[in-house]
Amino acid sequence: MTRKRISILLFVLCCAALFPLPSQSHMQGSQRINGTFYALSGRAAGRSGPFSLIINRYTAANELRELNEALSQGGQDQLLKTLSRMNAGRVQIGTGVGVPANAIIRDPWGDGGTKLTVFYERYIRFFELRYGTRSQDYPIGYAEIFLDRNGHGEGTLIPAAKVRLRGGDTWEVEDFGVLPARLMGLRSSGSVEIR
Repeated sequence: MTRKRISILLFVLCCAALFPLPSQSHMQGSQRINGTFYALSGRAAGRSGPFSLIINRYTAANELRELNEALSQGGQDQLLKTLSRMNAGRVQIGTGVGVPANAIIRDPWGDGGTKLTVFYERYIRFFELRYGTRSQDYPIGYAEIFLDRNGHGEGTLIPAAKVRLRGGDTWEVEDFGVLPARLMGLRSSGSVEIR
């Protein structure tokens, strides 16, 4: 072998050691739901774009109790603090990189289907902080997704929400806008191990 070939081979081996390709074991245990969002009201009314939810795990029952206690004891501010310490996946609305999906709650729905409830700490823009807009009081993002047994479905998305507790264990979600956005043409791929 010539020196040039040896140095190229060494370079390739070093790159393989430093940047290994993801193995199947790393790729298992995640679920992806892709579709389209369509805004019905607000500044973005009539606009649509890609929507993705990446699920790495579902929120456990003890975490749900923790969230409920935070909301009952300290209101929405305490709920946000507790949510910020959780990470169940990622929500991508439009073409951006998205934000962490702090809590993803899975419930049975319909004839073998699944209902997913997603809570995330939304990104508050600079102009909202600078001008003290009313939207600052709606710091949580919320989505409800209904999938049939084949992993197809639809749902709703509230990109700016306020959460209150009613009756001890019922969460009331208020939309900053008039109508929530629609999630359409949802398709699920992959799966998450349920523990």
